[in-house]
Amino acid sequence: PEFPGLYPVAIMKLNIAYPVTGANKMIDITDPKILSIFMDKRMSSEVAIDALGEEFTGYVAKIGGGNDKQGFPMKQGVLVPGRVRLLLKEGSSCYRTRKDGERRRKSVRGCIVASDISALSLIITKKGDAEIPGLTDVTIPRRLGPKRAGNIRKLFNLSAEDDVTKFVVRRVVVDKAGHKHSKPPYQNLD
Repeated sequence: PEFPGLYPVAIMKLNIAYPVTGANKMIDITDPKILSIFMDKRMSSEVAIDALGEEFTGYVAKIGGGNDKQGFPMKQGVLVPGRVRLLLKEGSSCYRTRKDGERRRKSVRGCIVASDISALSLIITKKGDAEIPGLTDVTIPRRLGPKRAGNIRKLFNLSAEDDVTKFVVRRVVVDKAGHKHSKPPYQNLD
Protein backbone atom coordinates (compact mmCIF):
# COMPACT_ATOMS: atom_id res chain seq x y z
CA PRO A 1 0.00 0.00 0.00
CA GLU A 2 1.13 3.53 -0.75
CA PHE A 3 0.65 6.51 1.54
CA PRO A 4 1.08 10.17 0.52
CA GLY A 5 4.50 11.51 1.52
CA LEU A 6 5.90 8.06 2.34
CA TYR A 7 7.83 5.51 0.33
CA PRO A 8 5.76 2.55 -0.88
CA VAL A 9 5.91 -0.43 1.43
CA ALA A 10 7.58 -3.32 -0.38
CA ILE A 11 6.08 -6.73 0.31
CA MET A 12 8.09 -9.68 -0.92
CA LYS A 13 7.14 -13.32 -0.63
CA LEU A 14 10.09 -15.59 0.07
CA ASN A 15 9.59 -19.21 -0.95
CA ILE A 16 12.29 -21.11 0.98
CA ALA A 17 13.00 -24.71 -0.04
CA TYR A 18 15.10 -27.28 1.82
CA PRO A 19 15.93 -30.08 -0.66
CA VAL A 20 17.22 -32.48 2.03
CA THR A 21 13.74 -32.90 3.56
CA GLY A 22 11.74 -31.94 0.46
CA ALA A 23 9.85 -29.28 2.44
CA ASN A 24 9.30 -25.63 1.59
CA LYS A 25 7.92 -22.64 3.45
CA MET A 26 6.63 -19.26 2.32
CA ILE A 27 7.04 -16.11 4.41
CA ASP A 28 6.01 -12.51 3.72
CA ILE A 29 8.58 -9.78 4.39
CA THR A 30 7.65 -6.09 4.60
CA ASP A 31 10.73 -4.66 6.33
CA PRO A 32 13.03 -2.92 3.80
CA LYS A 33 16.07 -3.54 6.03
CA ILE A 34 15.52 -7.29 5.81
CA LEU A 35 14.91 -7.14 2.05
CA SER A 36 18.14 -5.19 1.52
CA ILE A 37 20.22 -8.38 1.94
CA PHE A 38 18.78 -9.61 -1.39
CA MET A 39 18.95 -6.36 -3.36
CA ASP A 40 21.44 -6.19 -6.27
CA LYS A 41 22.25 -9.91 -5.87
CA ARG A 42 22.09 -12.18 -8.91
CA MET A 43 20.33 -15.49 -9.38
CA SER A 44 22.29 -18.51 -8.06
CA SER A 45 24.33 -16.31 -5.71
CA GLU A 46 24.45 -17.43 -2.08
CA VAL A 47 23.18 -15.13 0.66
CA ALA A 48 23.39 -15.46 4.45
CA ILE A 49 19.77 -15.20 5.64
CA ASP A 50 20.46 -14.39 9.30
CA ALA A 51 18.42 -11.16 9.00
CA LEU A 52 15.14 -13.09 8.48
CA GLY A 53 14.91 -14.02 12.15
CA GLU A 54 16.60 -15.78 15.05
CA GLU A 55 15.75 -19.26 13.76
CA PHE A 56 17.62 -18.54 10.47
CA THR A 57 20.96 -17.88 12.21
CA GLY A 58 23.79 -19.61 10.35
CA TYR A 59 21.66 -20.52 7.31
CA VAL A 60 22.90 -19.78 3.78
CA ALA A 61 20.48 -19.81 0.82
CA LYS A 62 20.91 -19.68 -2.95
CA ILE A 63 18.64 -17.36 -4.97
CA GLY A 64 16.77 -19.65 -7.37
CA GLY A 65 14.64 -17.11 -9.21
CA GLY A 66 11.54 -15.03 -8.81
CA ASN A 67 8.73 -13.01 -10.37
CA ASP A 68 8.01 -9.31 -10.45
CA LYS A 69 4.73 -7.66 -9.50
CA GLN A 70 3.25 -8.24 -12.96
CA GLY A 71 4.25 -11.93 -12.94
CA PHE A 72 7.22 -11.86 -15.34
CA PRO A 73 9.86 -14.45 -14.39
CA MET A 74 13.54 -13.81 -13.76
CA LYS A 75 15.82 -15.31 -16.42
CA GLN A 76 19.36 -16.48 -15.72
CA GLY A 77 22.03 -14.72 -17.80
CA VAL A 78 20.11 -11.47 -18.44
CA LEU A 79 22.30 -9.04 -16.49
CA VAL A 80 19.84 -6.19 -15.89
CA PRO A 81 17.68 -5.41 -12.84
CA GLY A 82 14.64 -4.51 -14.97
CA ARG A 83 12.51 -6.07 -17.66
CA VAL A 84 13.62 -6.77 -21.24
CA ARG A 85 12.04 -8.34 -24.33
CA LEU A 86 14.01 -11.26 -25.72
CA LEU A 87 13.55 -13.44 -28.79
CA LEU A 88 13.17 -16.90 -27.24
CA LYS A 89 13.29 -20.26 -28.98
CA GLU A 90 12.72 -23.91 -28.14
CA GLY A 91 14.65 -25.06 -25.11
CA SER A 92 15.07 -21.64 -23.54
CA SER A 93 13.63 -21.00 -20.10
CA CYS A 94 10.53 -18.83 -19.62
CA TYR A 95 9.02 -19.97 -22.93
CA ARG A 96 7.21 -23.05 -24.25
CA THR A 97 7.03 -23.51 -28.03
CA ARG A 98 3.76 -24.43 -29.74
CA LYS A 99 5.19 -25.39 -33.16
CA ASP A 100 8.47 -26.70 -34.55
CA GLY A 101 11.00 -23.93 -35.06
CA GLU A 102 8.80 -21.29 -33.48
CA ARG A 103 10.45 -18.24 -31.90
CA ARG A 104 8.69 -15.51 -29.98
CA ARG A 105 9.64 -12.23 -28.35
CA LYS A 106 8.70 -12.39 -24.68
CA SER A 107 9.14 -10.08 -21.71
CA VAL A 108 11.38 -11.45 -18.95
CA ARG A 109 13.06 -9.97 -15.89
CA GLY A 110 16.80 -9.75 -15.56
CA CYS A 111 18.62 -11.98 -13.09
CA ILE A 112 19.42 -9.14 -10.67
CA VAL A 113 17.06 -8.73 -7.69
CA ALA A 114 15.44 -5.29 -7.49
CA SER A 115 12.74 -3.70 -5.36
CA ASP A 116 9.89 -4.57 -7.76
CA ILE A 117 10.32 -8.34 -7.30
CA SER A 118 7.22 -9.69 -5.56
CA ALA A 119 8.23 -13.35 -5.06
CA LEU A 120 11.73 -14.76 -4.59
CA SER A 121 12.70 -18.43 -4.50
CA LEU A 122 15.46 -19.43 -2.09
CA ILE A 123 17.13 -22.84 -1.75
CA ILE A 124 18.90 -23.57 1.53
CA THR A 125 22.45 -24.75 0.85
CA LYS A 126 23.91 -24.60 4.38
CA LYS A 127 21.94 -25.48 7.51
CA GLY A 128 22.33 -23.41 10.65
CA ASP A 129 22.28 -24.46 14.28
CA ALA A 130 18.55 -24.24 15.06
CA GLU A 131 15.70 -26.12 13.41
CA ILE A 132 13.15 -24.11 11.43
CA PRO A 133 9.61 -25.34 12.23
CA GLY A 134 7.84 -26.66 9.15
CA LEU A 135 11.01 -26.65 7.03
CA THR A 136 13.95 -28.55 8.51
CA ASP A 137 12.14 -30.58 11.18
CA VAL A 138 9.73 -32.40 8.83
CA THR A 139 10.52 -34.94 6.12
CA ILE A 140 8.26 -35.24 3.09
CA PRO A 141 8.80 -38.60 1.35
CA ARG A 142 9.47 -38.69 -2.37
CA ARG A 143 6.32 -39.65 -4.22
CA LEU A 144 8.13 -41.43 -7.05
CA GLY A 145 11.26 -43.56 -7.04
CA PRO A 146 13.94 -43.69 -9.73
CA LYS A 147 13.22 -45.44 -13.03
CA ARG A 148 16.62 -46.32 -14.46
CA ALA A 149 18.61 -49.26 -13.17
CA GLY A 150 21.69 -47.12 -12.64
CA ASN A 151 19.78 -44.62 -10.53
CA ILE A 152 18.17 -47.41 -8.47
CA ARG A 153 21.66 -48.82 -7.80
CA LYS A 154 22.88 -45.38 -6.75
CA LEU A 155 19.93 -44.80 -4.38
CA PHE A 156 20.25 -48.17 -2.59
CA ASN A 157 24.08 -48.50 -2.92
CA LEU A 158 23.83 -51.73 -4.92
CA SER A 159 26.64 -53.47 -6.78
CA ALA A 160 26.42 -54.58 -10.42
CA GLU A 161 25.69 -58.19 -9.33
CA ASP A 162 22.61 -57.29 -7.21
CA ASP A 163 19.15 -57.79 -8.71
CA VAL A 164 17.70 -54.33 -9.34
CA THR A 165 14.14 -55.59 -9.83
CA LYS A 166 13.82 -56.37 -6.10
CA PHE A 167 14.45 -52.71 -5.23
CA VAL A 168 11.92 -51.05 -7.57
CA VAL A 169 9.85 -48.43 -5.69
CA ARG A 170 6.21 -49.38 -6.23
CA ARG A 171 3.24 -47.11 -5.70
CA VAL A 172 -0.12 -48.36 -4.38
CA VAL A 173 -3.01 -46.98 -6.45
CA VAL A 174 -6.68 -47.30 -5.46
CA ASP A 175 -9.09 -47.35 -8.43
CA LYS A 176 -12.72 -46.17 -8.45
CA ALA A 177 -14.02 -49.57 -7.34
CA GLY A 178 -11.79 -49.48 -4.26
CA HIS A 179 -9.31 -52.13 -5.45
CA LYS A 180 -5.64 -51.62 -4.61
CA HIS A 181 -3.06 -52.09 -7.35
CA SER A 182 0.71 -52.00 -7.05
CA LYS A 183 1.97 -49.80 -9.84
CA PRO A 184 5.69 -49.88 -10.72
CA PRO A 185 7.09 -47.14 -12.92
CA TYR A 186 8.10 -48.01 -16.47
CA GLN A 187 11.60 -49.32 -16.06
CA ASN A 188 14.80 -49.19 -18.06
CA LEU A 189 16.32 -52.23 -16.37
CA ASP A 190 19.36 -52.86 -18.56
